[in-house]
Amino acid sequence: MTNNDILKKLRVALQLRNDDIVDILKLVDFKVSASELGAFFRNEDHPKYKNCGDQVLRNFLNGLVIHMRGPKDAPKPKPKSFNEKNHSSNSKKKTHKKPFITNDKGEMVQYKAKGAKLNKKKNDQE
Repeated sequence: MTNNDILKKLRVALQLRNDDIVDILKLVDFKVSASELGAFFRNEDHPKYKNCGDQVLRNFLNGLVIHMRGPKDAPKPKPKSFNEKNHSSNSKKKTHKKPFITNDKGEMVQYKAKGAKLNKKKNDQE
């Protein structure tokens, strides 16, 4: 498979027109005319067929990366390590409402962890 075939297949797969490809090549400061680009897409038997060199394909692929992902000027934020994620001082801890249970006397009390005192809730049976 030649560089011309690769360029043709990428153009079809990404639905690019010749002027789109010229713009993509401009992103990496590589100038090519629309007529020269048309020569790359011609049939090999055509008298004005031109062989696509490695430099053209390389610059097109680099420009395509910039076209699809965006420029690399803006640095990505540094990912937090595992310890920073779990022990962050800014993170809010989730609080869950504790369910009420009944004790031996039938009174509603709030469930607490072992060793903690139970708070009795007054019954409305007066």
